[in-house]
Amino acid sequence: MQRRQGTFPAYNRLELRARPSDSAEDEVRSSSLGEILLLVAPLLLVYISNQWSRYSISYLVDFSSSDATKAASAFGAMNVDLQFTESQYGLLASTAFTILFALSSLIAGNLADKYNRKILTLGSCAVWTLATLYTSQAQSYEEVLAARVAMGGACAFAVPAAYTLIADNVAKDKLALSNSIYGSGVYLGGALASLSLLLDESLGWRGTLGAIGGFGAVSVAAAGVLLPSDGERDTATNALKEAQTAGGENSLVENTRRILSIPRARFIFLASFLRFCSGLMIGVWAAPFYKQAFPDNASEYAVVNALIVGALGMTSGILGGYIADGLGSWIQEAKKENASEGLQSIAMDYFDEQTIRLLLPIVGSLLAIPCWYLTTHSAGGENGFQVAMLWLGVEYLVAECWFGPTIAVLQSTVGTSKTGTAQGLFVLTGALGNLAPTVLGWLYGNQITEQSASSSEVLANLLSWGVCAGYLLSSIVFVLSTRASGESMDAGAKQMQ
Repeated sequence: MQRRQGTFPAYNRLELRARPSDSAEDEVRSSSLGEILLLVAPLLLVYISNQWSRYSISYLVDFSSSDATKAASAFGAMNVDLQFTESQYGLLASTAFTILFALSSLIAGNLADKYNRKILTLGSCAVWTLATLYTSQAQSYEEVLAARVAMGGACAFAVPAAYTLIADNVAKDKLALSNSIYGSGVYLGGALASLSLLLDESLGWRGTLGAIGGFGAVSVAAAGVLLPSDGERDTATNALKEAQTAGGENSLVENTRRILSIPRARFIFLASFLRFCSGLMIGVWAAPFYKQAFPDNASEYAVVNALIVGALGMTSGILGGYIADGLGSWIQEAKKENASEGLQSIAMDYFDEQTIRLLLPIVGSLLAIPCWYLTTHSAGGENGFQVAMLWLGVEYLVAECWFGPTIAVLQSTVGTSKTGTAQGLFVLTGALGNLAPTVLGWLYGNQITEQSASSSEVLANLLSWGVCAGYLLSSIVFVLSTRASGESMDAGAKQMQ
């Protein structure tokens, strides 16, 4: 049913527009928090469902069960019920999801540049919800594997559609904050995934997945009602895109080639891949590690981890976006005032209003290294669980500020006409990052059979070295990206005319 014009003024303004010309874009984009939330809230709800469905599997396995407790554990542990190993779990939680996710990412980004993004959002959410419900009824490892592949393909379509909607409809000086609000779905979904441990105790792993699938169905329905229509794109923009497509200028291959020809974009993708590797190793293997290291604190961990991921992760992400936008405005004002001394002058020598935002992922990754090492090596001490959770909380607070600023810099670097394809490439870096937990699972499975050390000690060492190496390397590459050439393609094309 169509909304009557004038009934919801803010929604009418957000009737999602085709990309405006550069000269007028900020005049028609939303800058007030209320208008931004009207757009971002339904997208966020879908993203929470995305992340909860994707990561719940990490909380529904248990590799510490002895033979005497396997019968009881089958109710709450998927791996015991379906009889799969640590290496198979690593494949299931990461690479199986990645197979179709990676193949779909570029296609999804290109489609988000051309077609109705509301339909892409609702359709993808419906498919991963069905995959979750199918998993809840699976009778074999192979069935779960097939469902994870299907889920991966569906999840690839939601994020590029959401970020291009945000980029098209939010003023540039609020872009990092808006991206961070949407990105907080990672932490809210992760918090709900952690609380799946509590659902698992009462509903079992099958009932828990059924509840998650129910939330996905509610998300589809709510987003269908609340998300403004994408409508028909601007006639002139559509005509231009058709002409470009006819000439091969708007093809997926050509768009990708142009984006990867920008040095700064290449560095951002590489740094993001390394950062994703660290985050995904934590996402896939942290819960099994803490369940092994602190078996008597499983229920307490579910609640504390949910608070850490949901509250501190989301706080870090939103503050990161807010600070990044503030830094960008600070540099912009310094340029207007032609500052020649003091801190502003020094900052202008190394950054512009876009690249200064990358200070957030650079500093955040470096600060996260000692925090993560300490949280994985607290099991043997007094009050070990409390100390581990303290450092885990600090790690989330300093590390998770990177997402919104990174997306904002990438969007400004590639220009408005290729935002969807660029976002698809960014999602692809995350997909490739799923190889890291798979490799970790393979190493873990081999080492626990070859070493006399306890499985939790082996996992602690693998996690600490793998995650910390990813943080360090990503911060180095983010530094390199601030010094690389980053003229947007749109700006370059205008100068050629």
